Amino acid sequence: MDDEFAAVLGAVGPRLRELRRRSRTTLTALSQTTGIPVSTLSRLESGHRKPGLELLLPLAKAYQVPLDELVGAPASGDPRIYPRPVTRHGMTVIPLTRKPGGLQAFKQILPAGPDNLEPEPRSHEGYHWLYVLNGRLRLVLGEQDLVLTAGEVAEFDTHLPHWFGNADTQPVEYLSILGPQGERFHIRARHRRA
Repeated sequence: MDDEFAAVLGAVGPRLRELRRRSRTTLTALSQTTGIPVSTLSRLESGHRKPGLELLLPLAKAYQVPLDELVGAPASGDPRIYPRPVTRHGMTVIPLTRKPGGLQAFKQILPAGPDNLEPEPRSHEGYHWLYVLNGRLRLVLGEQDLVLTAGEVAEFDTHLPHWFGNADTQPVEYLSILGPQGERFHIRARHRRA
């Protein structure tokens, strides 16, 4: 094994320990979350156990960080995201984030033409924020039937039955941010002195 590879593996343990301390999690709690025995977690953090994918994947999910952050992969130098659009039932969804767990952001595009389908509201775990970029978005939210236009924002707990459709003859584009139940969008601003 070359020295560079050994150095990368050697840095994983301290990085795991620091992530656990920052998240204020005990080895026991982490073991319950990941299914990895406490002794294995301890050996990983101390560097006495080599990290493999079967251990790193559940840890990345538990800490809600990309796998390359756990292993200290070098930055690619290119901050751009190359999303792969997915089209379902005429709607195009473009993922804007790649971080597993936590908040997920998407750009969604509904085709032109009012959606004449009978709304079928659904509910699920999580929290949803959306921002209309262009067009008119029909949002059925519980008993409310709303039309949002460019620049308007909605946020709601996804336990409330909801449905989206196009309310106009033009395509509608909107941004969606979805989070796990209980996770809220936090805006932090700092005052800058002039």
